[in-house]
Amino acid sequence: MNTASPLPADADRRIPVTLLTGFLGAGKTTLLNHLLRQPQMAGSAVLINEFGAVGVDHHLVEKVDESLVVLDSGCICCSVQGDLVRALKGLFMRALRRELKGLHRVLIETTGLADPAPVIHTLMAEPFLSERYRLDGVVTAVDVTHAPAQLAAHNEAVRQVAMADRLLLTKCDLADAAQCSAVSALIARLNPGAAQVPVRAGRVAPDDVFGCGLYDPAGKLPDVAAWLGEETIRAARRAAAGPAWTRTRPRPVGAAGASGRRNTAAGDLAQAQDAGADSPAAGPAPAAADRSDAPARHDTAVTSFVLSFDEPLAWYAFSDGLALLLQVYGGRILRIKGLLNVAGDPLPRVLQCVQHSVYPATSLPAWPDAPPCNDRRSRLVFIVRDLAQDEVVSILGSFAGQMPRVLD
Repeated sequence: MNTASPLPADADRRIPVTLLTGFLGAGKTTLLNHLLRQPQMAGSAVLINEFGAVGVDHHLVEKVDESLVVLDSGCICCSVQGDLVRALKGLFMRALRRELKGLHRVLIETTGLADPAPVIHTLMAEPFLSERYRLDGVVTAVDVTHAPAQLAAHNEAVRQVAMADRLLLTKCDLADAAQCSAVSALIARLNPGAAQVPVRAGRVAPDDVFGCGLYDPAGKLPDVAAWLGEETIRAARRAAAGPAWTRTRPRPVGAAGASGRRNTAAGDLAQAQDAGADSPAAGPAPAAADRSDAPARHDTAVTSFVLSFDEPLAWYAFSDGLALLLQVYGGRILRIKGLLNVAGDPLPRVLQCVQHSVYPATSLPAWPDAPPCNDRRSRLVFIVRDLAQDEVVSILGSFAGQMPRVLD
């Protein structure tokens, strides 16, 4: 594409924003790392939404500079009126002051539990943002090795698929043709209008991610328009209650529960749970004193915590403990990710697991030089369902020969 060509007089000059979403462990960061190596990403800013007491994801991104922003005060769909709006306003003003080397595109990577609806609504409706940015598409990564179970159990995964403009079928190199075909048919029922792109080893062309066009819910299932309508009502309630609330502290994944209302999209799945956003008609508008808490969006059974080990780990003993943990509780472990200080290895080792699966360990080129990870302690982020911290601590601590500290 010839970027030097002048824009037509009636062209939309707003900065395009792409929302990259997908359930826990779908491979979003791997996709992002591949994209950042492409020349089309020049002049792009990246916003990474991290969750938990210790941020890990941004350390796994290879390009870390002034154009990367970490949103770490909670899940983006809960803190959308705070961190996201401030970050996008800040990026625009920095570009205006020429503190950034151009700002031609923004890519937002959400947490694996994010509901896209409030993010989409904010980008389209918040006055400052909608005048300067345009939503150029919602791209959802779908892990073909775990998608059926995730869609059956988690309403967030259903919404991520149903609201997408494009669906990236990740880890096709780890699944056979029949498995990939079954997942393709499954998500086509949730979103028949979205193009599906098979992805192997995280390699995706920029043209498969960008250039979706202005976001339009009209071509999707009726649920999508209803979800966005619920966000409009929530925004009106917040405005009526006074100045918009902001997030100032990490928010637990398991905050608040979902109602028993059935979504049509979830109903297309044989085992889908009765879970959805709170009914906009239920209950009065929140009082001003309560606006520090975000709307209920997540399953109360899902929680997050961080384990920290003070001493270097013996790799084979720790691996045995991890294998036992996943064998016993893998069905309840949605995600494990973290940096390990392994005895005898000067580099931080990256550990990533999804349910029963452990992915090959890799190493970063150096330990991060910013706190908290610059102290070189091993830290693991756990996102689990119906699993007590004590069970995890007991198993890993006994094999590691040291009891980890729990950071909620």
